[in-house]
Amino acid sequence: MASKTERFEMRLDEDIIARVDRWRGEQNDLPSRAEAMRRLIERGLSKPEKRAAVNFTDGDKLLFMVLRDMCKQLGLKKGDTDLDFVASTIYGGHSWAPKWDMQGLFHDHEDDEVDVKLVVDILDMWSFLEEGFTKLSKKEKDQLATDVGPWAKVVEFAGFDGNNEAGLRSISKFLVDDMKRFSRFKGRDLNSHSPSVERYRRMLVVFEPVRATLVGVALSQSQIAKILNA
Repeated sequence: MASKTERFEMRLDEDIIARVDRWRGEQNDLPSRAEAMRRLIERGLSKPEKRAAVNFTDGDKLLFMVLRDMCKQLGLKKGDTDLDFVASTIYGGHSWAPKWDMQGLFHDHEDDEVDVKLVVDILDMWSFLEEGFTKLSKKEKDQLATDVGPWAKVVEFAGFDGNNEAGLRSISKFLVDDMKRFSRFKGRDLNSHSPSVERYRRMLVVFEPVRATLVGVALSQSQIAKILNA
């Protein structure tokens, strides 16, 4: 017997509707908007609830205390974690305290897989754009600036907006600085200081059909111009 369903009305602004449409467009079966909303709601509700406290099992407590005693006996220098503070929270039952005092460690943020894939695709695209640009002749570079605009005299990935696209910028910095991927962008700030992701999405639409043809081949001047003009 099918479960009972209930109809209700929902009004969303244009930005959210556009984001829903982009998400459903990335699914293999291209669900309707209604089905996409149902899946997104289920996905959100399936995530574990945010914890107000850090919960240590009895085994965790014993192991931590042994490790703390070992550090003291060995005379190890203090690291970033205040072991005495954590011990005090355990002895006193102040399980809420670590989330207050150690927010870099105990938080509820988790990168969305869709965002990670988007950032990887964008970094990959810009790697090809920059590499292709370096191989252009001076004449081709001058023509590119004519076809695209004076700003195209230098083709370089600017990154993501640190205010409005902070999550995407964080992912890109982690990939480059911590995971040592896309080494071309190492040492860059990757803060575009203005919203950029929607432009990158348009560029990806043009770039993706060309991507499979770039094995051992650089982007041409006309291809670079077409992508940048998207």
